[in-house]
Amino acid sequence: MDAQAEESFREFVANRSAALLKTAVLLSGGDRHAGEDLLQNALIKVAGRWHRVEEPEAYVRQVLYRQQVSRWRLKWPRREVSVDLPPETRADGTDAVAAADLRLVIRGALARLTARQRTVLVLRYFEDLPEADVARLLGCSVGTVRSTTHRSLARLRAVAPELAALGPAEPRPVRKPSPLEVRS
Repeated sequence: MDAQAEESFREFVANRSAALLKTAVLLSGGDRHAGEDLLQNALIKVAGRWHRVEEPEAYVRQVLYRQQVSRWRLKWPRREVSVDLPPETRADGTDAVAAADLRLVIRGALARLTARQRTVLVLRYFEDLPEADVARLLGCSVGTVRSTTHRSLARLRAVAPELAALGPAEPRPVRKPSPLEVRS
């Protein structure tokens, strides 16, 4: 390809690739990545014949259509990799879909709380701060933190009853100080 043809091809790609990508994505069933691959392969084929192309966009679209039909006709259109666990299950045995659903439920429930309630719960349970630290950060008393936590949890249970089905979290073991730490 000479310099003039290369410049013409680059200009065509810069100007028309967005519209052609939409077509490619639609041809590949809405899969953007497959559409990008389809368009890239079509442009590679067209680049070799660019100096003979009279109607570039029509030609590229025809290559797109024919490549997609060729993909449909392949005996094995995609190679699948066998794995011992489905993708929904993590290596540690937990269900990724259930974890994502739980995050969505928690996010939605927290959004229905007041800013103060949300802040107290996040600091206490997600940041795992003691009541005294939360009180110091918020500029209030420990009693206010306790009562706000109590009311916030009650409101959380009311707006997201599906969280109650999960049951209480397992309590963390409390580390008792050794006798040497107490004396010092």
